[in-house]
Amino acid sequence: MPGFHPSCHARTSPDALALVLADTGETLTYRQLDDGSNRVAQLLRSLGLKPGDRIAVMLRNSPEFAQVYWGATRCGCFVTLLSTHLKPGEAAYIIDDAQAQVLFLSASIGETPQALARDSAELVPGVKRIYHAGDPAADGVMQGAQALSEALAAMPPEPVPDEISGFHMIYSSGTTGRPKGIVLPFTPGPIDEFNALEGALPIYRELDPLVSLNVGPLYHGAPLSGMVTAQRLGGLFVTQRKFDAEGVLAAIDRFRVGVAQFVPTMFVRMLALPDDVRTKYDISSMRLAIHAAAPCPVEIKRRMIEWWGPIIFEYYGSTEGVGATAISAQEWLERPGSVGRGSLGPIHICDETGRELPPGEAGVVYFEALPGRAINYLNDSEKTRKAAHPDHPDWFAVGDIGKLDEDGYLYLTDRKDFMIISGGVNIYPQAIEDCLIVHPQVLDVAVLGVADPEFGEKVKAVVQPKDWADAGPELERDLRAWCAQSISPVTAPREYEFVRELPRLPSGKLAKHELRKLYGNPVAVV
Repeated sequence: MPGFHPSCHARTSPDALALVLADTGETLTYRQLDDGSNRVAQLLRSLGLKPGDRIAVMLRNSPEFAQVYWGATRCGCFVTLLSTHLKPGEAAYIIDDAQAQVLFLSASIGETPQALARDSAELVPGVKRIYHAGDPAADGVMQGAQALSEALAAMPPEPVPDEISGFHMIYSSGTTGRPKGIVLPFTPGPIDEFNALEGALPIYRELDPLVSLNVGPLYHGAPLSGMVTAQRLGGLFVTQRKFDAEGVLAAIDRFRVGVAQFVPTMFVRMLALPDDVRTKYDISSMRLAIHAAAPCPVEIKRRMIEWWGPIIFEYYGSTEGVGATAISAQEWLERPGSVGRGSLGPIHICDETGRELPPGEAGVVYFEALPGRAINYLNDSEKTRKAAHPDHPDWFAVGDIGKLDEDGYLYLTDRKDFMIISGGVNIYPQAIEDCLIVHPQVLDVAVLGVADPEFGEKVKAVVQPKDWADAGPELERDLRAWCAQSISPVTAPREYEFVRELPRLPSGKLAKHELRKLYGNPVAVV
């Protein structure tokens, strides 16, 4: 049996596709992936990088992303993944914190890569070299950076003689302060050995041929895991430069996708398509539709199961990797709203003092970590310490609130940081958002607490209508009546505001820190 690495498949199936961008038409064969990743590894060695050294990557979903990632990780380097939405100062902070020595940028994503390249001496003084990818015409605007294609052309396409596996590091989204690098317990070894930290290999191995789709940004954990796992197994990984709901259905039809992963926002967008659009694509190849990253409203998930059948599989976990749950469609239909039972370590629900709570009571979700799986934030021992339970050093929390039922199924209430305290009452926005998102005229919604002189905070709903022409007093009256059917008067929104678009992180999570800044109730940066 061949090893688990693209280089193995380049020898056996060199012309097979390893990557397709469904919306741009770009492709990458296993021969091209192997050739390009070898040249990247040779480039990093030529710059003096050794196993354990770090690079930083701010690249769009692209063939270059795959080549740079596999190139760095086949010569033992660690890849620090940067969101393409960061401002120059935010990106510079992460690059400096990670001590990255080489920087790879997509030239066409705007101000940040241009600033990092132009002002590198000031913003990222520790970086040895900067390369820009994907746009041959970008030399004029990317002063201070060399074209990656030019640099790789000068490198040999053979493997470096001392190949050893590297890994990646993802920074937290920073919703309540500075983002922190999440250090996972990776052990270097032969490049063709699969590491359990990389993804769910058994699920993917059951599919033949393997065609996997994830249209999220590859600098996030789940999309990256989808790409890495598919390419370790010699399958085809399908993605998009930017999520498009109809484009996803078209890609499933065209490439006969068997397994795909989504965030709930993508479900909402696909369900909002007209019936004639949803039904014109053949999705019968789908065997498994995975979702995670954010809570999925019960009615949205129910509609997806009705549409796609019992292939919807959900997991809950964190980039920190200390625990996880899983639930099948059949289990979920019996327990709507649950995210499943523990699949990676026991679950404990505790109050603010650390006292463990019985089933049915909501509190902080702690996972009892398996040996070697402790949370570790780069350069932040205090945040690492705070993640652990005060009395059980192997129990860890990442800020979620939830409860267990008698059978050990977990139900998430909300993020601890998003809780609203109004007149002494704890209010969790998620339940209100879940109510509003299924209103037929609502496309997206965020609920947050804003300052109130009488109650301390009051509940505000920020709503993106499906049709902007509907925004106004009549829709607000309809939404108030809609909430009155299932939300108590104490927790129902006191204020409504309509916006053309809500800020969401590329992972699908609401950027509530941005909304809090906008509406005057920000969380302090720590």
